[in-house]
Amino acid sequence: MSKPLIIMDQHFRQVEELFRPSAFAGLSEHCDIHGGVNWPMTREDFLLRLPEAEFVVAAKPELDRSDLDKAPNLKAVIEVSGTFQTGIDYEACFERDIEVLSCAPGFRRSVAEMALGLMIAGGRGIVDEHERFRAGSERWFNDNLGTDFSLYGQSIGFVGFGSIAQECLRLLKPFAPRVHAFDPWLKAAGASFDDMTFVALEEIVRTCRCIVVAATPTEENYKLVSRGLIEQMRPGTLVVVISRSHLVDFDALVEAADAGRIRLASDVFPREPVSKRAEMRQAENVIWSPHRAAAVEGGRHPIGDMILHDVAAILSGSKDRLLQAASLATVRKIIRAPLVAG
Repeated sequence: MSKPLIIMDQHFRQVEELFRPSAFAGLSEHCDIHGGVNWPMTREDFLLRLPEAEFVVAAKPELDRSDLDKAPNLKAVIEVSGTFQTGIDYEACFERDIEVLSCAPGFRRSVAEMALGLMIAGGRGIVDEHERFRAGSERWFNDNLGTDFSLYGQSIGFVGFGSIAQECLRLLKPFAPRVHAFDPWLKAAGASFDDMTFVALEEIVRTCRCIVVAATPTEENYKLVSRGLIEQMRPGTLVVVISRSHLVDFDALVEAADAGRIRLASDVFPREPVSKRAEMRQAENVIWSPHRAAAVEGGRHPIGDMILHDVAAILSGSKDRLLQAASLATVRKIIRAPLVAG
């Protein structure tokens, strides 16, 4: 008996980036894998195998209604870029009971770890003092009042409280911080979390010493953290941008940091890669990371583990999923926002 066919069109991702060897071998036991190579699959090849396929794994899946009409066996489309894409006819998928799943939860641990690193580095002035040391102007035994702070018992606010922010909260628990979050979607859904309180965005901006921007970009939240809100931040606030620069007025953040009002740490930028001549490279009170929050050996392997789990679950008839399932309510907001791969 032949195994189900999975089309693996994961490029720009590398196979080894997504799958540990045991997970890829496990997937091969469940399915015949077509593709799974570290170069782009041609559209002609993709469409040729689509009528047989039960699963599609793709970095940028392109499936309109006519394509889906030619895929009678398709059970699930799994995107591996990091968020739901614009090239899928979601309504047609839902009409056909084709699941659309995102690898976003697979970034949770590595990105949360980077966020914590930026919070500690920014709060304790580690990068600033490193640069001062190189220049011979280090401040021995100095408390650096007004700029440096400890995370212990600190007021920390999250803009967006999805899986990454929730993992951050778990990592922060030894510091016993006072944590608030702005997330109207989760609040409206009745979600609640130990050691975290939902509050208005304005309260986070005005009261939190450290603000972590971790929301998923949507059409409605473009520059949600606006210039006006940035101007209301208390002096010495640390802003960590870990999800997408779409959420903030990036120029205003850089200006506020360079003027010494706040400290900024960001792993993401409005245009990537950043121009070698960009003025922001010379800004003060900043920590820049070149979109590396998930870029660590094995950092994306949870994605492959989740794919293996969910494919096996679908084939067995189980409803248990580790990947993020699309719904019309969410994708209509998400897919219109600018996308940058992580």
